[in-house]
Amino acid sequence: MNEVFKALSHPVRRRIIAMLRDGPKPSGDIAAQFDMAWPTVTGHLNALKDAGLVEAERDGASIRYRLNISAAEEAVAFLMDLTKAGATAPAADTEGHANAPEPGKN
Repeated sequence: MNEVFKALSHPVRRRIIAMLRDGPKPSGDIAAQFDMAWPTVTGHLNALKDAGLVEAERDGASIRYRLNISAAEEAVAFLMDLTKAGATAPAADTEGHANAPEPGKN
């Protein structure tokens, strides 16, 4: 799960995921959407693949990438569980710290 969130932490990878929601795409089509060197795009695709968020398949001389829905669903389910838990957690103060009773004032 950590690899999934690490992969999603980069804006380029999030854009790639958004592109793949429309269906599989060749690596060249993905790379054409970015103003960066091919090895950099390949590194981002590999990070997504290593995290299980995308799957790669050879299509002749090209590689097509597709979104791995199950990995994305698992990450969403985890976040939804966190928000459910957060709904019952103590309120936070203005600095984001959980409000806990002061010692001796229960």
